[in-house]
Amino acid sequence: MARYTDANCKLCRRERQKLFLKGTKCFSEKCPIESRNYPPGQHGMSRRSRMTDYAVQLREKQKVRKTYGVLESQFRKYFEEASKKSGITGDNLVRFLERRFDNTIYRLGLAPSRKAARQLILHRHFSVNGNVVNIPSFLLKSGDAIMVREKSKKLEIIHDSMKRMKDNMIVPWLSLDKANMKGTFMKEPVRDEVPFIANEQLIIELYSK
Repeated sequence: MARYTDANCKLCRRERQKLFLKGTKCFSEKCPIESRNYPPGQHGMSRRSRMTDYAVQLREKQKVRKTYGVLESQFRKYFEEASKKSGITGDNLVRFLERRFDNTIYRLGLAPSRKAARQLILHRHFSVNGNVVNIPSFLLKSGDAIMVREKSKKLEIIHDSMKRMKDNMIVPWLSLDKANMKGTFMKEPVRDEVPFIANEQLIIELYSK
């Protein structure tokens, strides 16, 4: 399966905002956005032309897709499913993305980034309701219990990530028991609860053409 393998910081620079793809580096002075907040490439600093409506819509879609680390085919599938459900399509789309297993591991603070969460999941370090799940795109539902497997509880990457996770950083639809390294997906999130700035309407307009 195709997967982006170039420098993650280039993705942030392309969108001219932090997408939080590199864990702690995003919160340090080493983050390239702090010193090079312009698109990568030799003409990055000189790009000042006004974008077309299509370009604006495309960039918004790419920003959301790259933030969650989702391939184009997966993203379109989520959009199609979101459009079939009752309610606001944009809200449904974000809800699908937030229900992903890799995103939940990241939100719980069990991994420093979504990319790191995917690696840990693929290496079978977590279980859901007592069953090992190694599919990053697995969609969680209300009441699902996520646990670090016994053999994985000493992993340094997990402990370091949890140390940086403060109680007030946990999103409202999740709960975390640090002592037992266990989290719960309590409910599907409401769009206003999701700490992510995006204009989903632009994505709907792009896919509706």
